[in-house]
Amino acid sequence: MIVRRDVLKGVASGAGLLLSSPAFAQTQGQPEQPAPFQQNMVLDLARSFSKTAYKPSPTDLPDAFNGLNFDQYVGLRYRREKLIWADDKVGFVIEPLHRGFIYNSHMMIQLVENGLSRRLAYSPADFEFGSIKTPQELPDIGFSGFRVLVPREGRLAEVAIFQGASFFKARAPGQTLGVQARGLSVKTADPRGEEFPQFKAVWIEKPTLASNALVVHALLDSESVAGAYRFTIRPGEAIIIDTELTLVPRATVENVGIASMSATSISSPLDRRRPDDVRPTIADVNGLHMNSGKDEWIWRPVTNRQTLQISSFVDEKPKGFGFLMRNRDFESYEDDELKWEMRPSLWIEPLSEFGAGVVTLTEIPAESETNSNCIAYWRPKGGLTAGAENSWAYRQFWCWDPPSQPPLLRVTDSRGGRGGGKRRKFIVAFSGDALADPQALRDIKPALTAGPGSIAAVRTYLYRDRKTYRVVFELDPGAETQSEIRLVLEADGKPVSETWLYRWTP
Repeated sequence: MIVRRDVLKGVASGAGLLLSSPAFAQTQGQPEQPAPFQQNMVLDLARSFSKTAYKPSPTDLPDAFNGLNFDQYVGLRYRREKLIWADDKVGFVIEPLHRGFIYNSHMMIQLVENGLSRRLAYSPADFEFGSIKTPQELPDIGFSGFRVLVPREGRLAEVAIFQGASFFKARAPGQTLGVQARGLSVKTADPRGEEFPQFKAVWIEKPTLASNALVVHALLDSESVAGAYRFTIRPGEAIIIDTELTLVPRATVENVGIASMSATSISSPLDRRRPDDVRPTIADVNGLHMNSGKDEWIWRPVTNRQTLQISSFVDEKPKGFGFLMRNRDFESYEDDELKWEMRPSLWIEPLSEFGAGVVTLTEIPAESETNSNCIAYWRPKGGLTAGAENSWAYRQFWCWDPPSQPPLLRVTDSRGGRGGGKRRKFIVAFSGDALADPQALRDIKPALTAGPGSIAAVRTYLYRDRKTYRVVFELDPGAETQSEIRLVLEADGKPVSETWLYRWTP
């Protein structure tokens, strides 16, 4: 039986290990002793951390792994025969990831079985090093993260990867990696600098084949806040990750993001920032979708901006939001290697009440497609107060299409370009099965506003054979440098489409 004093002893030991950098330099020959584990241990660690000064994880590495480029780094592979639980038929396999390239920080990995946790020690014998020449002896340098694999059609398929700060990604069957989640966003777009909290340690519970679920506990830490996380990963047609977290702030933080995600948008039909590229669109996602607490469905396209743009959508008790990839036509991307049209959508549904706050969208100018320049998250009203614990729970769907769909016409295309004079021309297309019925939506009209600025030259086109209704209009911004545009289709005075929102900037 595990008693409280044993758990607290494990907590104290774990905290000492994480806070003591020499502990990370243990040699691989030292045995690892199992220690009792309970879920509340991680929260106890977070509370302990919050009462001490922040100490970043060590980033120093042996010379052989300093300054690696991407091609060298991907040659560092955990040997297939060493993969965790590969022969145990428990439905999941864990692949520890090497440190190096941009992944220098240390993540301590502990494996939990039958109520006992054991730290996974680094051994160079467990890795293939590709072109890297390594010294004959290496200390225990630990890991940068881990990959979650599942058996699928006679091979091991990647479903999730936790690596770098508090970043993690997942993908449904047939998808490539794209949008990424963050455990927490802190001070995003703050001119004084953003914090990047880190998962310093994880405890991965050994699953059973019958459960079809992998539970991962994680300890988060940063300058302003510590936290305890519990992820429950369920693979299927979509990858579902239930996330439960409790944050214990060291300091009061106003700008904090829960259920945070980031994605790339370099060029799109709305901005065309890369006119000399053979690819018409370069983007992980097409837009931010929201289902408000008042059950309004909102579609906000994301684009690559000339200047930093922050949009806030005030809400209370939101029902869901996320970055979606709606346009999955290869011809819209024309990229045989990166396959943007195969990127996942990430949809969030609260499992606990989110209360009052705002969905925040940050769009950052970017030139490189390796930059995640669009960030979205839930910003709770009032932020975090030093010493006051806050808890949330939400479900992530990494999917082709979210399980929650509006019972309305959906936005399927958004385009922008030069209009008459100094005006900007826009095309917004709505689609839905109701448009195929000649007797349905006969009196449909666009409700279209802009402020500041004015709308001109509005034209509409109904194509029942294509199940599409297109609204073409021009924006006259006058002397203004930005305008908020709102468009919704109505029939008999009621909305029959989701709401299209867009901020125009030069």
